[in-house]
Amino acid sequence: MNCRNIVVQEMNSTAVEPMRCPKCDGAMEQGFVMDFTHGSRLVSSWVPGPPMKSFWFGTQMPAERLVPIGAFRCTRCGFLESYARDDLAPQ
Repeated sequence: MNCRNIVVQEMNSTAVEPMRCPKCDGAMEQGFVMDFTHGSRLVSSWVPGPPMKSFWFGTQMPAERLVPIGAFRCTRCGFLESYARDDLAPQ
């Protein structure tokens, strides 16, 4: 079973099977990609649509809501797999 299927199972059940790396079958651990911005530390977010330039901010933000990005890292080979899901927001 690959980790994409396991993530879908995690979202649909309370019995969570440990994720395995699709590259080397090592154990996957949950984490996140951190954004360092003006003295803050934030979880990276997925933004719908193409990026648009902004004179003042570098990149303009669309009005749609942001979706937090969670990442899973293989403890054996270092492979990263990222998911944009609301349940990956800081708690």
